[in-house]
Amino acid sequence: MVQPLPVMSKNILRWAALSGMFAVILGAFGAHGLKPHLDTYQLGIFEKGVEYQFFHALALLAVGCLPDQPQAEKWIKWSSRLFLAGIVCFSGSLYLLACRDLLAFPVGWAGPITPIGGLCLIGAWGCLFAGCTKK
Repeated sequence: MVQPLPVMSKNILRWAALSGMFAVILGAFGAHGLKPHLDTYQLGIFEKGVEYQFFHALALLAVGCLPDQPQAEKWIKWSSRLFLAGIVCFSGSLYLLACRDLLAFPVGWAGPITPIGGLCLIGAWGCLFAGCTKK
C-alpha cells in the first residue's frame, strides 16, 4: 500500500503547483498581452522571470517528492522556503521592472530585490544539497 505524503511534502507540492500554474499564466500574458506594450529588452526581462519561475517550480516539485527522511527534514524545509522566497523576489522583481512603464507606481525599489532573490535560489540549492547528503 502506498503511504500518504507527509503534510510538509503536500504543502511543498501545493506551492510548486501554484508556482508552475502562475508561470504558465504569466508566460502567456507576457507573450500575448504585454508584447505590444513592451520593447524587446523589457519583454526579455519578463521572459527571464517566467523562465526562472518555471525552473524553480519544477525544483520545488522535486523537493516535495523527496522521500521522508527525518535527519534531512530541516534542510529540505529550508530549501523549499528559499525556493519560494527566491521565486517571489527574483521573478517578481523582474516582472515589476519589465512593466515599470505600464505601472502607476514607482518600482525602482525592486531592482535591489532581484539579487536577494537570486541569493535565495542559490541558498535553496545549497540546502537541497545538504539535505541530500544526510544519511
